[in-house]
Amino acid sequence: MAGPGPDSIKHAGDVPSVSSEEGIIRLAALEGHDADIPSNAGVIHENGVNAAAVDVEKGPQPAELAGGDPNIVWWDGDNDPENPLNWKSWKKWSNVYIVAVISFVTPLASSCFAPAVPQVMQEFHSTNSELAPLVVSVYVLGFAFGPLVIAPLSEMYGRLRIYFTCNILFVVFTVACALSTNLNMLIGFRFIEGCVGSAPLSLAAGTIADIIEPERRGSTMSFLGMGPLLGPIVGPVAGGYLSQAKGWRWVFWLLAIIGSASTLAGAAVMSETYAPAILERKTRRLRKESGNAMLRSKLDTGLGARALFARSIIRPMKLLFLSPITFALSVFTALGYGYLYLLFTTFADVYGGQYGFSTGTIGLTFLGMGIGSLVGLAAVGLVSDRVYQKKAAGGKKKPEYRLLPMVYFSPFMCVGLFWYGWSAQARVFWLVPIIGTSFFGFGLFATMACVGTYLVDAFTVYAASAAAANAVLRSVFGAMIPLFGQSMYTSLGIGWGNSLLAFVALAMCPIPLIFYRYGETVRLRWSPKL
Repeated sequence: MAGPGPDSIKHAGDVPSVSSEEGIIRLAALEGHDADIPSNAGVIHENGVNAAAVDVEKGPQPAELAGGDPNIVWWDGDNDPENPLNWKSWKKWSNVYIVAVISFVTPLASSCFAPAVPQVMQEFHSTNSELAPLVVSVYVLGFAFGPLVIAPLSEMYGRLRIYFTCNILFVVFTVACALSTNLNMLIGFRFIEGCVGSAPLSLAAGTIADIIEPERRGSTMSFLGMGPLLGPIVGPVAGGYLSQAKGWRWVFWLLAIIGSASTLAGAAVMSETYAPAILERKTRRLRKESGNAMLRSKLDTGLGARALFARSIIRPMKLLFLSPITFALSVFTALGYGYLYLLFTTFADVYGGQYGFSTGTIGLTFLGMGIGSLVGLAAVGLVSDRVYQKKAAGGKKKPEYRLLPMVYFSPFMCVGLFWYGWSAQARVFWLVPIIGTSFFGFGLFATMACVGTYLVDAFTVYAASAAAANAVLRSVFGAMIPLFGQSMYTSLGIGWGNSLLAFVALAMCPIPLIFYRYGETVRLRWSPKL
């Protein structure tokens, strides 16, 4: 029943042991919540005390007594097979592969429908220039609101139930999209589809943190991260050819088939990985067997649904609106993300109307942006840690060092927009504007990577709330900006329309340089009470 505390769970490698405060913070950020909420390593309370040495009823105890309370339920030794970190490799990787598939399918649904929008508008006899992009972008709006509910529910009921429930609902509402008889139905079902489809984006990193040792987590996270990146890029390629051959409804039928297959595979091989949920289940079993009502899980801090929802909703909003750094960086990345989906919704007009591409071929034009995005992420991965270590050598380690690569990379968004807009306006060889979009993708994803790393380093214990604030604003912009895109291009043309977007982005490019120099002062002076 009682077992060794978290301090006995050590891991080799360059990642800190999860028994350290830094390790717990990083683990919590991966799991998608703040470090004062239970994780499989203990918690950090607001007073900075490690929960491994805290009795919920009696308060902090001497270190030598931690883990000695016979009413505390913990793992049965370091090699307890119930501990997800001790699972056999085949069991771990079966869970990883299923989560990777789901993490690819739901982002795939965000954009695969884009090339077929003209077909939808024609079938439903609509010429509304605002509804056309909304059919695509409303799915991303669901990505903004879904995690605010999914994250706390997963901490109340475990990850497995939430995965299954959301997977089934994703299939249901994807089928509903395929059967829609008017635009209002399609838009409404797409929004709900996006909400439930956000589950793997909310939970996947936490699943990896649950079952993979820290020294092996980096490569696994890279493997998992390919899905959310490649999904929106591969989607239009497949959706373009499928809608051309079979019609737009078959895009949703294909998504429903893939979603159903991944749901059935998950039901066959996935297991609960969230340590607090596993230990709570173990505690209930032991209470029933022993009749001891005093038993409690070591990872149970007594947080109720209200407290979990407060941390999932209120705290991110505080960080977003009361922290100037969080707000400014979030607006910058959200603006770029909105531009991304604006381009997604306009490629059909540009390459179909101006270059005469077929619906299937239009999907291939998204590959330029995908290649640029991959190169941008790789560039940040190569230089970020090197720059940070060089700047911090022999001095203070400042999170602001993470923004230095962004100073040089973010202007590529502007370069790409100018290049794409004016080359498309001049109707030069079709490959030239595609190269322009690759520069945009490079700048955008490099920027997002720098900001994400900075938020984790700057807000430590509350890193997940800072990341959630950024994600919510990003998804809202991703859904809203495309709504005025068509009218803007109609009024200004593709050249000046993209130039306007580029000028706005260019005006924001000094933000990382300003915060690189003065960010520490701003961050410490305007720190919201959380």
